[in-house]
Amino acid sequence: MREPTDLLQLRAMSARVGRNMLLVQGAGGNSSIKQDDVLWVKASGTWLADAEEKDIFVPVLLTAARAALARDDERIPLAAPGSLRASIETSLHALLPHRVVLHVHAVNTIAWAARRDARDDFAARLDGLTWCHLDYFHPGLPLARAVGAIVARERVDVLILANHGLVVGAETCEKAEALVHDVEKRLALPVRAAPAAGQAALKRLCAGTPYRLPGDPGCHDTATDPFSRAVATGGSLYPDHVVFLGPGLPTIDGADGLATLLARAEASGLPAPVAALVPGSGAIIRDDASPGAEPMLSCLALVTSRLPLSAEISYLSSQHEQMLLNWDAERYRQQLTASRQ
Repeated sequence: MREPTDLLQLRAMSARVGRNMLLVQGAGGNSSIKQDDVLWVKASGTWLADAEEKDIFVPVLLTAARAALARDDERIPLAAPGSLRASIETSLHALLPHRVVLHVHAVNTIAWAARRDARDDFAARLDGLTWCHLDYFHPGLPLARAVGAIVARERVDVLILANHGLVVGAETCEKAEALVHDVEKRLALPVRAAPAAGQAALKRLCAGTPYRLPGDPGCHDTATDPFSRAVATGGSLYPDHVVFLGPGLPTIDGADGLATLLARAEASGLPAPVAALVPGSGAIIRDDASPGAEPMLSCLALVTSRLPLSAEISYLSSQHEQMLLNWDAERYRQQLTASRQ
């Protein structure tokens, strides 16, 4: 199928956004462009950062995507044969009237969207934009249906998704990218400095175990800052954390705590937690963690360090966590992410 010339612009914009840890982490986020009745959308499990080096976009007929939504079907056929699946958010992209749609997991937006006490601040900070704040909906069809109800009555260019992220729509890639940066600038929050990590102690702790230190030193901030640690261990803030790290994060107290954690996992027949926090020292992650896991540790530190001490935190419910963990679409995305070279 003939690719639109503007797809090159979408690739360039997507790659820039995907390489910015403050906007996208790992396989998160997605983008699209419409050409007549064809929607070119990021494929599930691919990384926006790879947009200029790999074929991460697939063509979908807009009419087919909208028909699938009408019959509550997440299986959206491609307009041309291929081995990849369309993004699990394809229905959302198809519903929005904008030619270009960009969905990101921007950390300032998430830091606001993971709070129960932020609606008045949104109104003040986003004044002058056409925007809407949505409660949390399971990604895919539930979220698309909620957005569909909004766009049926009004046009919005900015969607703030509670406990999820940011969606913007515009006529061009340049305008969509600029709008994301504008929203993030308006929602910018001060970053709380965290005490230094005890990396030497962490290395001794991990020696001879299936764990290692994360490559990003910023990951340790969640464990060394008491408030960030309390938030992180209190529940799950957004879907990709659940998908790639599991619900919440456990804490361990030294070698004995790690030994207990591993013994419990062995007794249960389940894998050991993907990552854990060592209070006052830092974070550790499993040796065999997928490429998508560590960016989630980085994201958690970036988000929690922006939450004020007075914030009223909103977590995903255990039901929402289980829906994500048992979702075939997310298992497929995990498999593709695990095989990324």
